[in-house]
Amino acid sequence: MKLVPLGDRVILKEAEAEETTKSGIVLPGQAQEKPQQAEVIAVGPGGMIDGKEVKMTVEVGQKVIYGKYSGTEVKLGDEKYIIVRQNDIMAVVE
Repeated sequence: MKLVPLGDRVILKEAEAEETTKSGIVLPGQAQEKPQQAEVIAVGPGGMIDGKEVKMTVEVGQKVIYGKYSGTEVKLGDEKYIIVRQNDIMAVVE
């Protein structure tokens, strides 16, 4: 199966949460902070959304920072993805 985003939506693959702190302390699963960095897997076509022209500015393969609690988590097979609107993406990591 393949996810194809519609409109101004972007599919992200979340970066792995850090399992140890900088000082070397191993964190259990519940104590790990939800990562805000992800890789763009697919980008919707943009177009007219709610009467406004939306041009997609992110590209597949880019690393981005997104809102901590934004988007919808989707599990497809063994992989976990997040579907967000383009305006939920705050920055591109270069």
